[in-house]
Amino acid sequence: MDPSLALLTSFIVFLLIGLPIAVALGLAGAIGIVLGLDGYALATIGTNTYTGIAKYPLIAIPLFVLTGMIFERSGVAHKLVDFASALVGPRRGGLAVVAVLVCMLMGGMSGSGPADAAAVATVMIPSMAKAGYPRSFSAGVIASAASTAILIPPSIALIVYSIMVPGLDLRALFAAGAVPGLLAGLSVIIPTIWISRRHGFGRQEETARPHLGKSFLSAVPGLMAPVIILGGLRTGAFTPTEAAVVAVAYGLIVGLFIYRTLTWHDIYRAMVDSAQTSAVILIIMSFAGIFAWAGSTLGAFDEGAKLMFGLSDNSTVVLLLVMMVLLLAGMVLDGISIYLITLPLLMPLMDRFGWNPTWFGVLMAMNIAIGQFTPPVAVNLMVTAKVGGVSIEATTRWVIWFVLSMALTIGMVIAMPEISLWLPRLLGYVVE
Repeated sequence: MDPSLALLTSFIVFLLIGLPIAVALGLAGAIGIVLGLDGYALATIGTNTYTGIAKYPLIAIPLFVLTGMIFERSGVAHKLVDFASALVGPRRGGLAVVAVLVCMLMGGMSGSGPADAAAVATVMIPSMAKAGYPRSFSAGVIASAASTAILIPPSIALIVYSIMVPGLDLRALFAAGAVPGLLAGLSVIIPTIWISRRHGFGRQEETARPHLGKSFLSAVPGLMAPVIILGGLRTGAFTPTEAAVVAVAYGLIVGLFIYRTLTWHDIYRAMVDSAQTSAVILIIMSFAGIFAWAGSTLGAFDEGAKLMFGLSDNSTVVLLLVMMVLLLAGMVLDGISIYLITLPLLMPLMDRFGWNPTWFGVLMAMNIAIGQFTPPVAVNLMVTAKVGGVSIEATTRWVIWFVLSMALTIGMVIAMPEISLWLPRLLGYVVE
């Protein structure tokens, strides 16, 4: 059997039979090495496992995960809910809009969609249920809004993308994701308001409106987290990796000394949970190093790229096909795994058709964001459905509207790349 074909086929088979993504990547890479290279090449497995994660920028991943855990346990979500409620006010669909806004703000702290979904769902779903929102609708809204965390900086998936694409400035990528992230949030808000008014959701919302000034002052420590992270990156005060360290320190200050809601036990649990989450991410990346080395050495990725070149010479047609594949992948895989698996195949396409790598990275993130709340396997939706005590199937009738709305937003970014590129250019970053 052709080694390249065996590499790709075995990987797909391992996924279909239910092996963990890391194991599937590692075993498929080993099979490709055994069939296509001499026996001495097996000695490279250990080296490639290590080099897959022996990259300084990757230190930012566990630190940003820890940042999200600390802010989640500091009660920041409650403060942000009060502030967003004061902004939106008591109106039909208002509480659902508050949930979306809080998801977007929390995304600027955690960089992770599932973590964002868990924090907001725990606070908002009981309140929305009391106000007359079906739990299935609430779970769908929060899962959809939490997907913006993959776009709004600091995004863990965009950190991985910047490491895999040579010469890419992470600061430019973060800036490029900001405006599409806001548009993605708006694409959730619009159908949320329409559905709420059409079905009469939120009739029991309380008329009392939190005081805007007091709620804003209370929320300032949480709101300052993205400002400190992005401001420090913009001014050059610290690198993206150092920004993650600053974010953790700031989160501890907020929880221990400002809100005084964070206990030493909470800190311990946050460190344990973030270590477990980070270990999963980094194990996947380490075994992906074996798969990537085997694929590039055997020429499997080149053959895959040639196959895609043969589909069409039209850049737009190929781009739309790639977007469809990424959307389908997003339904069954997490965002980091998708980047690790598909980028070796897609980078030749970027070179061939002259796609801007910063713009293309944002497009990939937007497609993966949709997949995070699209059944059958939707990581955000799994979290919110569990918190809300509903089945994923019950959320489908609501989620489909958010999928369609966000797909239109992706179409806008495809048609007008400057939507994502104007901000990094304005800030003076190199995006060519």
